[in-house]
Amino acid sequence: MANKSTAEKLATIQKGYTLEGATIELGAAIVDGELHKEAQVRLPLAMMNRHGLVAGATGTGKTVTLHMMAEQLSTAGVPVFLADIKGDLSGLATAATGSEKLTARTDSIGQAWAGKTFPVEFLALGGDGNGIPVRATITSFGPILLSRVMELNDTQESSLQLIFHFADKQNLELVDLKDLRAVIQFLTSDEGKDELEELGGLSKATAGVILRELVNLEAQGLEKFFGEPEFDTAELLRTAPDGRGVVTCLELPTLQTKPMLFSTFLMWLLADLFEDLPEAGDLDKPKLVFFLDEAHLLFNGASKAFLDAITTTVRLIRSKGVGIFFVTQTPKDVPADVLGQLANRIQHALRAFTPEDAKALKATVSTFPVSDYDLEETLTSAGIGEAVITVMNEKGAPTPVALTRLRAPESVMGPSTDDLVKSTVAGSALLAKYGTAVDNVSAYEKLTGKGAAPTGDAAPGGPPVPGSAGGGQADVDAEARRIEEEILGRPSSRPASAPDRGAGPDAASERAPRRRAPEPAAPAGGGMMGDLAGALGGALGGGLKSMVRSMGTQLGRELLRGVFGTSSRRRR
Repeated sequence: MANKSTAEKLATIQKGYTLEGATIELGAAIVDGELHKEAQVRLPLAMMNRHGLVAGATGTGKTVTLHMMAEQLSTAGVPVFLADIKGDLSGLATAATGSEKLTARTDSIGQAWAGKTFPVEFLALGGDGNGIPVRATITSFGPILLSRVMELNDTQESSLQLIFHFADKQNLELVDLKDLRAVIQFLTSDEGKDELEELGGLSKATAGVILRELVNLEAQGLEKFFGEPEFDTAELLRTAPDGRGVVTCLELPTLQTKPMLFSTFLMWLLADLFEDLPEAGDLDKPKLVFFLDEAHLLFNGASKAFLDAITTTVRLIRSKGVGIFFVTQTPKDVPADVLGQLANRIQHALRAFTPEDAKALKATVSTFPVSDYDLEETLTSAGIGEAVITVMNEKGAPTPVALTRLRAPESVMGPSTDDLVKSTVAGSALLAKYGTAVDNVSAYEKLTGKGAAPTGDAAPGGPPVPGSAGGGQADVDAEARRIEEEILGRPSSRPASAPDRGAGPDAASERAPRRRAPEPAAPAGGGMMGDLAGALGGALGGGLKSMVRSMGTQLGRELLRGVFGTSSRRRR
């Protein structure tokens, strides 16, 4: 390695990146400290569904790299999904303006640069921001992902799976948080206590913990992320009329206050795509490339079931034509089983200021193929906008490691104006489909006998707590106190937010009437529908009991759902 001349090293890179099919142009190689624009480094478009990693210390240019890649994917007709953490990626909708400095850089790497705009769709999680509201139903989200958001332990997660199975079998649609809360309240009530006992592995105390966590989610305002109309992930696969792929930017202005929801919601999008897309085999280009920014949030404190589900999704979704690029600071942020699935590597500079940094640097170097570079030195001395790259070539082999000066984006490297974003959202075909929240009849209405709430524009805040008059913070606190007292059989430890009628036991019972639904019309025929009618009509016994008895103690782990316990059933 040390005896090779610069010309020999250069020839190795040129040969390794001479590819036949369509490619994403990444930049020009730097060999022995000199930039060589005749040695172009590129990534085969057909290999982007082999997944990848974009890593590097803060401020080294990771966001600009995925911005540049998204532009070229769109030009090639490949739809792209981006989580816009800092708001910078909205600049894809605005053409960049050239400058002397920019021209000097692009000329030096052999890039024919011109300012361009790209077709962008702006989304906002639950309408929290300037985008089309994105929602998921509770039943579609599934117990494993919801357990992640609620930070439940393994035992509580298994219990939640049993609750989902119960609701599935009884045709109790879990659309939003109040639906799931109504089912758990039913199981912990006098009417449902026999059914709770029959659900093997589900204790009243555990159900109470889950119920209180749901109330806490509502108090944090997270209920607006769950509901209808549910976002159809097929919207991520669209192309513009001119054939370019649509770049979907999910705005996340409140990421720092809801990191767990953000990372888990992204996995729901992937899991839903996985369930819906047919097998595609090897394609000339992917159907979608999904950039998962701040990937460390996805894995921090994750349960084994969650990690296993991520690994399975990453391994299998490739054959459905979807590429996933994890964007994070160091490869150690990604579990080894997942990292082993990532064939394409773009590694920006790392810092080695602490012993922990030095350890991470050595671990990163060990994951690269043998190369002509001293990677420890290269990775700590690379400049902003430079990265060490190795990708999978068209024959499935790794390309030579190349320190690369990366291409510049052709759209604005920063946010577009608010007026442009808002006008883009207002003109989107998705606004009429997803802009207005609806509340159809689901588990809450069936169990309480109440009609569906009026539909209207999505608004801040959430549905009132069942049985409460206002749905404000005081009512949420009062409901949480009532649940704790009912489950634990002792006075609540939760402080009251303000003196109100909710402080007394009479008012608590007034706010939480027994949940016995009116007698439903008798369905034609018997079977499960007959059992459901009997259960909801108050005849809690034979039909429902025999159903739960047949579930056994382990069926919570055997749900007929997707890899994350997700369900693709939608009501639009």
